[in-house]
Amino acid sequence: MQPLKQPNNSIPFNRSKLTRYAWLSIAAALLTITLKTVAYLLTGSVGLLSDAVESIVNLVGALMALGMLTIAALPPDENHSYGHSKAEYFSSVVEGVLILVAAGSIGYAAIVRLINPRPLEQLGIGIFISVLASLINLGVSRVLMKAGKQYNSITLEADAQHLMTDVWTSAGVLAGLGIVALTKWLPLDPIMGLVVAVNIVWTGFNLIRRSVSGLMDVSLPETDQKAMHAVLEKYRQQGVEFHAVRTRQAASRRFISIHVLVPGEWTVHDSHHLAENIEYDIHAALGEAVVTTHVEPIEDEISMDDIHLDREQ
Repeated sequence: MQPLKQPNNSIPFNRSKLTRYAWLSIAAALLTITLKTVAYLLTGSVGLLSDAVESIVNLVGALMALGMLTIAALPPDENHSYGHSKAEYFSSVVEGVLILVAAGSIGYAAIVRLINPRPLEQLGIGIFISVLASLINLGVSRVLMKAGKQYNSITLEADAQHLMTDVWTSAGVLAGLGIVALTKWLPLDPIMGLVVAVNIVWTGFNLIRRSVSGLMDVSLPETDQKAMHAVLEKYRQQGVEFHAVRTRQAASRRFISIHVLVPGEWTVHDSHHLAENIEYDIHAALGEAVVTTHVEPIEDEISMDDIHLDREQ
């Protein structure tokens, strides 16, 4: 008889608390918009203008993140039996699109300035203000990325990546301004704006691709699947087999469905205990996961009728 393992009765993390990170991002966006706008008005740099535009986009993204995190934290209801966690993907898609919009705005401003160059003024104070704004974004980005990985929130990771594109934008702009200050070669300012725009397009594209994959119920990452199969291998040594192993990721939640093949002479009691133990061990290995098992007799040929539906064996 399979001894039944005790269920994990620990209280799950209240995901509504993640909204505090969205509020932090909103505060950072408001502060950096102010700083970068002042820097642009002082210098007339198109690079700093692109920086200010991207900070406005950051604010819109942070507001979207706040809304989607609030929805994702709602408990399951009659119309959403599996919860609302996928709402986070909508936020990350919007973040990716906004990154692309920011890149387009930066590129347009840079081309206009290439055609109509103008001298830059008060570079020293402008650079200082921009550096201060970048340090704020860098610090907030690191906080959001850490929380995103800790709580498996693609929304926070997307917001962190968005802020990091702002940091890289600022770094490129500042490098260009520094060289302009030394060489007086004005075209370098918009050229750096174009280089930064191309660079952040890649970030936006990858973010959108990842979000769409989540909305399409992409399988769990390879590391999670290896951990799951390690658990299953332990039970194979007891004469148990598996098929119809299906996985999907829904933002912070993992879903796993497995058909468990047991010897036909086992009692329902023993088979049920085994299935419960498998679910317990997978949950322990992966953390937050919904595991569903279906027990079948290994000798019965109809147990294999559904194997053609599977993507993993």
